[in-house]
Amino acid sequence: MSTKNMELEKPIDKVTLLGVESDSKEETKTEKKVSQSKEKINTEKKTSFSKEETNPVNEELPLKDEKVIEKKEYHPVENYHPENTKKSHSHVICILGICVLVLIILLCIAFLIFTFINHQNENIISGVHIKGVDVSNLSMDQAKETIQNYINENLPENIHLVHNDYETSIPISALNVSFDIDSAIEQAYETGKSGNIFENSFIALKTRFRPIDIEPTLTLDEEQLRTALNDISSKLPDTVIESGYYIDGSNLIVTRGAEGNVVNVDQMCTYIKNGILNLTLKNRTLDIATVSKQPSEINIENIYNEIHKEPVDAYYTQNPFAVYPSENGLDFAISLDEAKEMLLEEKSEYVIPLKVLYPSVTTNMIGTEAFPDMLSTYSTNYSTRDRDRTTNLQLAASKINGTVLMPGETFSYNQVVGERTISAGYKEAPIYVSGEVVDGLGGGICQITSTLYNAVLYANLEIVERSNHQFVPSYVSASRDATVVYGSIDFKFKNNRDYPIKLVCSVSGGIARFDIYGLRTDNEYEVEISSYVTGSTANSIYSEAYRILKQNGQVVRTELLSKDTYKRH
Repeated sequence: MSTKNMELEKPIDKVTLLGVESDSKEETKTEKKVSQSKEKINTEKKTSFSKEETNPVNEELPLKDEKVIEKKEYHPVENYHPENTKKSHSHVICILGICVLVLIILLCIAFLIFTFINHQNENIISGVHIKGVDVSNLSMDQAKETIQNYINENLPENIHLVHNDYETSIPISALNVSFDIDSAIEQAYETGKSGNIFENSFIALKTRFRPIDIEPTLTLDEEQLRTALNDISSKLPDTVIESGYYIDGSNLIVTRGAEGNVVNVDQMCTYIKNGILNLTLKNRTLDIATVSKQPSEINIENIYNEIHKEPVDAYYTQNPFAVYPSENGLDFAISLDEAKEMLLEEKSEYVIPLKVLYPSVTTNMIGTEAFPDMLSTYSTNYSTRDRDRTTNLQLAASKINGTVLMPGETFSYNQVVGERTISAGYKEAPIYVSGEVVDGLGGGICQITSTLYNAVLYANLEIVERSNHQFVPSYVSASRDATVVYGSIDFKFKNNRDYPIKLVCSVSGGIARFDIYGLRTDNEYEVEISSYVTGSTANSIYSEAYRILKQNGQVVRTELLSKDTYKRH
């Protein structure tokens, strides 16, 4: 059985081998054909492709190798004509060029129309603002009114300031605030009009898309602002107390300071100026910027140099006439070293005694040769039998005699004569008290006052203070008198001339007389005094007095001196 099987197996093996051999031969032939086809294709690739040629390889190759060949073959584009594509592109470019050209022409036409319109525009162009306010298409007058109203509406009357519980303000009017609106409007109007026609049109187009804002120039009195801030600084409740000094009678009082706050003036000036410029201060209150400050140390040497003064003798010149008054000097009554030693003690106040240094030649010592002209004279009569009253007249006159008043200086009767006391030598004499005549210390000196008053009137000097008696005195008529009471009623006048005057007074032989000397000028007035009673009742007398000024005999001015009321005796 195995032998049969062996025999059966042999022919099968032979058939198989034959099949294999046949297949192998067939494959060999195919491979050759494929190889030839590849070479042919490669050769054809090196040459030009033909739209109508076919691939013989595909027809000859078996199906199992077809996929491999398809991956490697190249199919050229059919019906491809480069000259047609170029013509199409040229056509598109031509159309685009025409469109661009038309667009440019339209833009040029629009620009020319805009240029013409802008050239004809007499108002401010569009897109122009002043202080943020649109003034487009407004005339200059309209723009000025608009901006002025805007500033007035937003500028406060007062700048309100606060520091803790302390409140104050600075008036805007005190700072002389001003905006240069005219220049700003001029600049706004010239925008788009100051160049050539094309430049102007370009600017006009530009401002429509990018508006401009013109800021008027601000001016204010910064010095006044700083003065106001420094004044506020001194009034702060917690301000620094600086060391200082003052003279009280014959003593120098030196005070030690204390730490406190002061206004930061530079910072506040910046805040306020910016607030005014930007119009942001209305309905606002600014906090006062302050800084802490220590008081300055007491420098006694500096204080000494400030108050120490050597006396100056009076003198005069005659060509030209000029009087140089005397001046009292001042010095410490103790040495400077003693004063320094005093300040070593910790105290809030120090008292340093002073002494007055008197000149060798006082102004009153200058003779009448320095006063070449008599400006006026006036005299009254008194009774020599009343010796006490005469004494009082002589004492008062001696205090006044020789007094020199410089231009602008004011004479005070009570200050010059002083208090009427027994130690000063005054006597009891009749005076008016509560409507009655009684004896009083210094009685009668009002006659000196009244005599001086009339001499002053005739010299055309300025009356500063004058009061009439209760009763019309016997030595002058109504409204020609002047009474004084030490400490309450004074007689004052001012030297309103350009040259010094000298008062010369004498009481002798029953006559009290005042002469006023000075230097006459070319435009001197002739002076007349007119006084009269205007009415009376059972208890009162009414009177008036006038000063009449004349030149060349003609009345230049009539001046009312007083309207007075007297009691009847």
